[in-house]
Amino acid sequence: MAIAPPPLSSSVARCLRNLPRGTRHGIRRFTQYIYPTTIHQTTILPSHLRISTGPLLLRQFSTTPPRHHGHITPPKPGEELYVTFIDKDEKEHKIAVSENDNLLDIAQDNDLEMEGACGGSCACSTCHVIVTDEGYFEKMPEPSDDENDMLDLAFGLTETSRLGCQVHMKKELDGLKVRLPSMTRNLQASDFNK
Repeated sequence: MAIAPPPLSSSVARCLRNLPRGTRHGIRRFTQYIYPTTIHQTTILPSHLRISTGPLLLRQFSTTPPRHHGHITPPKPGEELYVTFIDKDEKEHKIAVSENDNLLDIAQDNDLEMEGACGGSCACSTCHVIVTDEGYFEKMPEPSDDENDMLDLAFGLTETSRLGCQVHMKKELDGLKVRLPSMTRNLQASDFNK
C-alpha cells in the first residue's frame, strides 16, 4: 500500500505553479526526497536505493544567503558615509560607502593597494591601516584579541593601527580618514623553508 506524499508548503507549491508543466513532476518527486517527514521507502526511492521497506526519516536542511566577500553594495541616496584612504603616494581617495561595509572590501572594490591575503578572516596583517584622527579611533569598537595578535605582525604599527577587515563603517565613522602603510608583511610558509 502506497502512502500519499506529504503536502507541500505554500511557498514550494507557489514555486511549482510557476514552473513549465513538464518540469513539475520531477520537482515534486525531488521535494519528496528532501521534505522533512516520515515517508514509506517503497513509494519514493527507486528499487536500487531501497534498503528496507520500513519508514524512512528524511533530514531537514536549510541554507543561508551567501556572503559575497569583496562585493559591496552602493550606498542609497542620502545614506552615504564617506571614508578617505591616503595611499603610499600621499594621494587621497574619498569614497562614498554603505553602512557595515568594511575597509578591506571598500579598498579592494576601488582598486586601492590593500592585499587582504587571508580574505578578511583576521588571519594576516596585510589589510593594516592607520587611522589618522584619534577621535575616530576612539569611536571604533575595541580590537579583538585575534586582531591584536595580527596587528603585532604588521609593518609600521602605530597606536591607531587597525586591520581594515575588522573596521566596519558606521554613522559615527562618517568622514573617517585612514592611511595605507608604505609596506605590508605577508608571512608565507615558503619564507621559512630557507
